[in-house]
Amino acid sequence: MASEESHLTAMLLTSILAVVLGSLQIGYHTGNVNAPGKIIEEFFNHTWRARHNQSMPDHSLTLLWSLSVSIKDLGALLGTLGVKYLADSYGRRNSILIVNCLSVVGACLMSASKASKSFEVLILGRLVFGLFCGLVMSLNPLYIQEVSPTNLRGAFATLNQVSFASGILVGMVASLETVLGTEHYWAMMLSLSLIPALAQYLVLPFCPESPRYLLINRGEESNAEAALLRLRGSTDKVFAELKEMKEEAAHAESGVTTREFFKKRSYKQPIIIVLVVNLGSQLSGFNAIINYSTRMFQAKFDQAKYLTLGVGAVNVTFTLVAFFLMERAGRKRLLLTGFISIAVCNLLMTIVDSVLHLVPELRSLQVLLVFCLISAYELGPGPISWFIAAELFDQPGRPIAMAFTSMLNWGGKFVLALLFPPLLKVCGVYIYLLFMTVALLAFIFTWIRLPETKGRTFDDIAEEFRGAEGIPLHNKAGFNTFT
Repeated sequence: MASEESHLTAMLLTSILAVVLGSLQIGYHTGNVNAPGKIIEEFFNHTWRARHNQSMPDHSLTLLWSLSVSIKDLGALLGTLGVKYLADSYGRRNSILIVNCLSVVGACLMSASKASKSFEVLILGRLVFGLFCGLVMSLNPLYIQEVSPTNLRGAFATLNQVSFASGILVGMVASLETVLGTEHYWAMMLSLSLIPALAQYLVLPFCPESPRYLLINRGEESNAEAALLRLRGSTDKVFAELKEMKEEAAHAESGVTTREFFKKRSYKQPIIIVLVVNLGSQLSGFNAIINYSTRMFQAKFDQAKYLTLGVGAVNVTFTLVAFFLMERAGRKRLLLTGFISIAVCNLLMTIVDSVLHLVPELRSLQVLLVFCLISAYELGPGPISWFIAAELFDQPGRPIAMAFTSMLNWGGKFVLALLFPPLLKVCGVYIYLLFMTVALLAFIFTWIRLPETKGRTFDDIAEEFRGAEGIPLHNKAGFNTFT
């Protein structure tokens, strides 16, 4: 096992901060479409009227706006298909630099839609940006996990979610009518993600490639040693980690195809764990609240947009809390705390919503429950669901596992965005009971099956799943995975 001392260096921190500029861009374009929706819908209508001398029918306008919002998630789903090829062919760092051009192209298209008087350009821009989302939210945790020392790995992986949540808040602020969410400036607002995109091009090329990729995938020991020395700054630490990497390489196969990934016996348990943790995170109500928070609050409060900003602020605050707790409490404990808290919040939201017409004063309690649910999600399920796969799989399976994670996350977001409005009409306030059930099932499975990965090397974790049965019980370092 690698040394437990802190390995934080300026180069390591710079590398990770440069990488998470990608998730900042994704968060920005997640948070900036909520508030100015009506203004952009009017642009659609005006463009249609200029072409056809009549207004667009209301149902067509609603459908077109829904397509504009959801096509980013569809693009992200498609983007996940390229993760393994890029990560294994060009390396982790270089792949992030390559896909960053999709963000630049997407932002340029979105901001050019107003000048070109074409809503099709806006939709195409969001589709291209969606491809970037699917790729970078897999590649980022992959790079971060592989360059980070064992004792800081989870905390640094959480920075990806901190950056994403910060982007959402910045997007919410930028899209306010008092800032850039106006008829004149909305196109410029959509172009602001170019700033972190260009900043990444200025910094990331000077950061090292993943030493694990160089040694295990490419067999370039001298280059891996040089990269590790830049990241750790100490020769002693480099030799200890190189030894651990070589041990992992000795157990690893040369390569795994997608078909072999899903058929391999030792991968079955990790695949099921990743499936349950990710779907449990995405289908437990958080995304519905983030997407529809302004509309939920508008029915009850005059300043709904500012309450939505509160949602964004709570989101950022608790990702930071998760960052500081990740290496102290561990992944499993934070996941269990998050899932059970989400279940309780959903139950209480059902009760409060059911009696709200009788006791209108409870609307403030409803807002508090929304904030509590968001904080519970970001405390564990939110950040951990994005990186847990990178810890459960060995080097050959890790890129496919991260693509699988991204597919589940973006697929869950897409399905929920599609099904939440009709389910809300059918189920009413009892829709929160569905979310509660999902959270409880995820809690039970996590409690029974998930091994704790805090403070353990990749090879140590993978060793648990190499047995004939592939069911984790106790590992060689003496960790009890069920407590």
